[in-house]
Amino acid sequence: MKLSRRAFITSAALAPVACGVPLSYERGTPVAQPKPLPAVRPPQVGQEWSYVKRDVFNGKNLSLVTERIASVGSTIVVERTDENGGKLANEVQGPWGMVITDPHWSRVINFNPAIPLWPQELSASWNKQVSTKYKLAGYPDASYGWQLYMSAHGWEQVNVPAGSFLTLRYQNLINYESDDDNKVNCIRKETIWFAPSIGRWVARESSGSYMIQGQLGMPNLEDSLQWQLTTYK
Repeated sequence: MKLSRRAFITSAALAPVACGVPLSYERGTPVAQPKPLPAVRPPQVGQEWSYVKRDVFNGKNLSLVTERIASVGSTIVVERTDENGGKLANEVQGPWGMVITDPHWSRVINFNPAIPLWPQELSASWNKQVSTKYKLAGYPDASYGWQLYMSAHGWEQVNVPAGSFLTLRYQNLINYESDDDNKVNCIRKETIWFAPSIGRWVARESSGSYMIQGQLGMPNLEDSLQWQLTTYK
C-alpha cells in the first residue's frame, strides 16, 4: 500500500516514540548552521569507524562493531567485523550516501532502488520522502514496500567516546511491509547524528513497533538500540 506523505507521517507519529525528539539519552548542543555548508568526506579505502552498540532499555553493551571501507568503485563496500574479528554482513553503497545493502537491522536488507543514508543537502530544513522495494538477504524472490521520510532537525555539537563532533541531526520515519503477513502497521524510527567531517554518523538511535492482524491495544515493540562512535580513521 502506498501512503500519501501526510498519511505516512500521521501513521508514524502514532507509534510509541514521539517524532521530533531523540529516542533516548543522546543530547547535543544546538549550534548555528555552518556557512558555507560543510562537504561530506569522500570515501577512501581504509577509512574506518568503530561503534559500541547498546540496549536502550537496560543500558547493556551488546557488541562493538568495526566498519571499514574495503573497495571504492561503482559501489562502495563497507566490511564489518565484531569485537572478536568475526565477519559480519557488508554494507554496500552506490553512489556514496545511497545505501543498497543495509546490515544494521535485525536482518540484512537489499534496496532497489537505493535510498539515502543521510540528507542529500546538509541543511537544517531539508526533508524528503522516498519509496522503494526491499528484499531480505537470502530470499531474492520476494520484495516488499519500504517508505522512508527523512528530515533534518538542526546542527548540534555532540560528544561521544571518539570525541566532539559537529553534526547534523536528522530523523528517519519508516513504514514498511513485513515478510510476515500477520504483522501490520510496521513502523521504525531513527535519530541520527551525522558528522560530514568523517563521512559517517557518530551516534544513532532506533526503535520499532508493529501490530498483529486483529490485535487491539498498544503496538508490539521491537528492540530500542543505540550506537556511539568509539574510534575512527
